[in-house]
Amino acid sequence: MTDKYAILSEVIHERKSVRNYDPTYTIAKEEIEAMLVEATQAPSSSNLQPWRFIVIQDQETKMKIKGFGFNQQQLETASAIIAVIGDTEAYHNIDEIYQSNYEAGNMDKESMERLAYNAKALYPNAPYDARLNIAAFDAGLISMQLMLIAKAKGYDTVPMGGFDKGQFAEAFNLDNRYVPLVLIALGKAASPAYGSTRLPLEKIATFV
Repeated sequence: MTDKYAILSEVIHERKSVRNYDPTYTIAKEEIEAMLVEATQAPSSSNLQPWRFIVIQDQETKMKIKGFGFNQQQLETASAIIAVIGDTEAYHNIDEIYQSNYEAGNMDKESMERLAYNAKALYPNAPYDARLNIAAFDAGLISMQLMLIAKAKGYDTVPMGGFDKGQFAEAFNLDNRYVPLVLIALGKAASPAYGSTRLPLEKIATFV
């Protein structure tokens, strides 16, 4: 077992869903920003990065969200609530993303133009449900990455899909292209999280 793997394995096994947070603990905005920057290294479909974030630290706003979040305690006591928003029209960023990759030396001009052309032919013409599914899938990738990063830095998290997404979108005046997908509570645990078991591998995996 390599040192890198050992560290990663430790973080994976230590991360638990925490619902009881220390309400007096504050995480600096700059530290949350650093975690989000790291999390954006997650993969996404055609690298379109169809995720956006609303970071809620204001206590009054957290209480408002708690009202349409089934009164889950962590929405009030966590240091921050990070809303992961899916962009169903991420194709508007195709030129910016591929130009940036070209300028960074990640691809040559011919590859940039070909990939951008293919993406423009595919994504704007895809049905809304397909684009929403892509955004939701990619949001799951970056959410898990963010939670592992947070744990590696000594913080705790819990992902929440149980909230009124329509009320959330209205409260934050989201354009129709943006869909709230998950809320992640971030903070310091006030008590240990419950452990949990997993199904055995032979029940969930088939090798052929």
